[in-house]
Amino acid sequence: MTNDDSNEPTLEQADSAKEVSDKKGAAVKFPPPLIFVILIFLGVGLGYILPVGLGVPESFKILGISITLFGVAVAILVNGSFKRKGTAIEPWKPTTAIITTGFYAWSRNPIYLGFCLFNIGIGIASNNFWIFISFIPGALLVYLVAIAREEAYLEDKFGDEYTAYKNKVRRWI
Repeated sequence: MTNDDSNEPTLEQADSAKEVSDKKGAAVKFPPPLIFVILIFLGVGLGYILPVGLGVPESFKILGISITLFGVAVAILVNGSFKRKGTAIEPWKPTTAIITTGFYAWSRNPIYLGFCLFNIGIGIASNNFWIFISFIPGALLVYLVAIAREEAYLEDKFGDEYTAYKNKVRRWI
């Protein structure tokens, strides 16, 4: 005997609802790279109001530029991984596959690490303490705005496959 008066969704309704929610991916509403760019501009502004250097010699500028370029390279290489796997890199689009190779074998969020390195490198190259430390609120904000949603979405969509990956690879490094 079935109870047709039940408020429980049918299996078909649940699948349909899941399909509709997947069209938005992790439903991240703010582009994570923009968080780091805004923080760089805030660091520049704070540098004018309250200039604080890192106390590093001018020769460290090349180190800062190198770190910045490495952060950009990470973002470009990770983007290539998404293209090769045929899945969207944008967290507001559906994910069709979990990437576990390359940088993703060491970190679940290598692109966000690349963004952190970008800010660190620019801070060193410009000898600006505020830009240098901007990766800290950047990492926190990107966790709140994107990572928490992405992880919940991927766990819901991929289940045990994502949980096993999550248990094997750290969030950051």
